[in-house]
Amino acid sequence: MKKNFDLFMSQLAETNATLDFYTDFSKIRENVRSIEIKLNTLNYLIGKTDLAAAVKELWDNDKRVFSILDILIATRQDQHKKYLDDMGKAHLVHELLDSYEGVMKFLNETGLTDVLKNKDIKNLVDYVFGVEAGLDTHARKNRSGDITELLLHRILTANGIEHRMEVYSHEYPVLQKALGADEKRFDFVIETKRCSYLVEVNFYNGGGSKPNEVARAYRELSPIVNKVDGFEFVWVTDGQGWNSARNKLEEAYNEIDRMYNFESLSEFIKEIQSEL
Repeated sequence: MKKNFDLFMSQLAETNATLDFYTDFSKIRENVRSIEIKLNTLNYLIGKTDLAAAVKELWDNDKRVFSILDILIATRQDQHKKYLDDMGKAHLVHELLDSYEGVMKFLNETGLTDVLKNKDIKNLVDYVFGVEAGLDTHARKNRSGDITELLLHRILTANGIEHRMEVYSHEYPVLQKALGADEKRFDFVIETKRCSYLVEVNFYNGGGSKPNEVARAYRELSPIVNKVDGFEFVWVTDGQGWNSARNKLEEAYNEIDRMYNFESLSEFIKEIQSEL
């Protein structure tokens, strides 16, 4: 079938997000579970009018419970996170949690003292679950690639196409020899009677340098793979982010024989099925 770049661009999808993309509740649940005992202990502080005395009582009983205080201000334990004192000098936040005086400074200056005294939080376990849900939004960028791979996996499975995921080039000595010293991990390998298809898949919602870098890398990789008898390189890519890198994508499109988006992927699916 004759390639048509303008058609390819018109088919780019607006999103690759399924509903389970937005929040990873299993991860959130595990993060909360790992500190639940300490959170329940810190619940003792809620509603105490003399918070300093209550903190001292907990500190003397088991000071380790305060090691997780930073999650209450929507940060996780980070040995490098810093704050400025009144003189403009930087200090490590985690060092505050190593002493009773430091804990009180942390509570007072973050505003948590008033929050705890006023019972703005009813239960720290429930509160941290919500905090973790908010922090999880920062992980969406990393999940985008996983979701795109899962989407292709589901499509291949639904069409009865056996495949393997995350396959390294060293499994094929003749291919590794062509690639040289660099070992390559391919997202998918599909083996048919005719050849082994080495598939890369990605999705770009936004622009930036990454799409350009990937387009250049795959333009270089494709001819190397295709010269090895019994192997063909396939690139499945999608997303409106390519609109800001159209020129680089077009260069790749004209040089990579097998390049598809999720709309045109059906062409490749039919071809694979005819080779099984």
